[in-house]
Amino acid sequence: MNIEWTDTISAGAAALSAVAAGGAWWAARRSATTAETLASIEHDRRHEDLTPDIALSFTGRFGSNGSITVHLAGPDSLGDLTSVQLEMVNDDMDHQVLNPTSEFTQEDVDAYVWGPFRFSPGVDGADENGRQTGAMPLEMGRGRPFAIERTRPGHWMQGTTAEGWQDRYVHHPIRVRVTCMRGSERWVLARELENPPR
Repeated sequence: MNIEWTDTISAGAAALSAVAAGGAWWAARRSATTAETLASIEHDRRHEDLTPDIALSFTGRFGSNGSITVHLAGPDSLGDLTSVQLEMVNDDMDHQVLNPTSEFTQEDVDAYVWGPFRFSPGVDGADENGRQTGAMPLEMGRGRPFAIERTRPGHWMQGTTAEGWQDRYVHHPIRVRVTCMRGSERWVLARELENPPR
């Protein structure tokens, strides 16, 4: 009789040990998941706290050319940026080619800057269409100009003058997307500038 009770007690103790081990494993896993979640939230909060304070100003106006100066004003804890890259953003219209030809394709329309200004092609690493600049480092508290010029009618816009084209955008802002990098961290910011008079 004593042996049977001893076996039962041993089996019960083993079962309780298995349950306790399973509970400890589950608690450890839950704790690890909670720690990962908290670390992710903290990383996101820190990333948001370090969002670059970027100010744009329109400077150096002369004729149809000028520059946009990008100034990194903070936060102080951010430090310098590895790179800043600017991109002109199109107006709000949907630009679709209904009847493409060999001289006028959707690719032409997509590459074109639909707005009052573009970056001066080939200057500051800007692409051939003036949509985007090259990536340049930017120091905290410093600014850097990027050359821009007024857009002109596309080669397919028969009978449209440069002045007529610019009249379309008299009351439209200059829209710029600013991509900031610090190491592997990335921020994409939207900025607008008032279109200056010609």
